Amino acid sequence: MERNFSEALKHRRSYYAITNQSPITDEEITRIVNTAITHVPSAFNSQSTRIVLLLGKHHRRLWNIVKETLRKLVPPEAFGKTEEKIARAFAGGYGTALFFEDDSVVEGLQKAFPAYKENFPGWSAQTSAMHQLAVWTMLEDAGLGASLQHYNPLIDDEVRREWKLPEHWKLVAEMPFGLPSEEPGKKEFQPLEERVRVFR
Repeated sequence: MERNFSEALKHRRSYYAITNQSPITDEEITRIVNTAITHVPSAFNSQSTRIVLLLGKHHRRLWNIVKETLRKLVPPEAFGKTEEKIARAFAGGYGTALFFEDDSVVEGLQKAFPAYKENFPGWSAQTSAMHQLAVWTMLEDAGLGASLQHYNPLIDDEVRREWKLPEHWKLVAEMPFGLPSEEPGKKEFQPLEERVRVFR
């Protein structure tokens, strides 16, 4: 279903119970990613965001990397819960979108515009966040549930090796998605008057 933009934002939620099914084709999922990459804005039109879409065995391989990385860090007595969470909320899904920022683009802009040098890393983070929201919202609108995860930098080196990605691509977030098997929990909102100020 295609909601208007404000309706789509309201429906976007974090889904932690997902299955390895999709109501849309792989081509449609790819179109969502391509739409975000093409149309989401970036400072100085830097276009520094990179997305790697992992489906099928590649998706499962990613979450095995996460699991085996955490196995070395989480105490054995606590690892069972970690493994269960990975299997249910992430690995059990249909795919994962990996969000990267191209540090070579950021560094090039810092050299070209030294007066703004300190700002470019922050602006890079902002454009990545906008890409994440755009993809997340469009996936939700298409009937998929997703969540946003941050196992970087723990998995960065192995992810780059596994998919032969450039060293200057910095992993920012991982977004597993799939057909929801449960509704998300109730979302609470802080009072708007504490978060928004309007002057007329």
